Amino acid sequence: MSATGVWVVGTVDDEQVRELLLTAVRSSPPPPPSAPAGVTTELAWWRGLAGESLFTRRTAGAGGWAATEDALRLYRFFDSCLDDSDAVEALRDAVMEQFPANEGEGLFAATARKANPFWALAYALGAEATLRLPGWFGDFLLDSAQVRACLPRAEEALALTGPRCRDVIERIQAWLDGLGDDPAHDADALLDGPLRVLRHAARTGQGVAGQTRWY
Repeated sequence: MSATGVWVVGTVDDEQVRELLLTAVRSSPPPPPSAPAGVTTELAWWRGLAGESLFTRRTAGAGGWAATEDALRLYRFFDSCLDDSDAVEALRDAVMEQFPANEGEGLFAATARKANPFWALAYALGAEATLRLPGWFGDFLLDSAQVRACLPRAEEALALTGPRCRDVIERIQAWLDGLGDDPAHDADALLDGPLRVLRHAARTGQGVAGQTRWY
């Protein structure tokens, strides 16, 4: 069965952010903070790759990219960091209802067949830049003050130019081709879209939420 990975980033009214969090805590009090099993080891391993490519070019006849064993390991690490518990999925559903109806300054959505768009971006950026982004591997719910606080770090990670930008775009495409089925994905949008929403929210005094999902 085919699956589609989704990453959505959208503005949310500041008051709604507080209401959503309060409702979530009332219905399902959060457990004590804890990292997924093995995350420290895997994160150290990922940091140690230092921009190393985890994909190889297929033969000229086949074209495209092929995933190495290290690419599969990184995929498993990202998957282990995704919280798909009932309480978190319910919060994601409630947040989704608050997003703007149409994509524009306040909403960005990326989809990819058999691949998670945020995971492709994270691989392309590398560990250090990814950890400058808000939240936990693509999932976050911020009020307006938190948006303003995180925006400089997000701009540092995403506002890329020159060779660095070209390298990140190629790495995004390698992930979406080598581990997914979307070689023609608009890789540039994964840099521009989330930053557009964050900047818009900072200008207009709104909160922002991001979520990664599978359908």
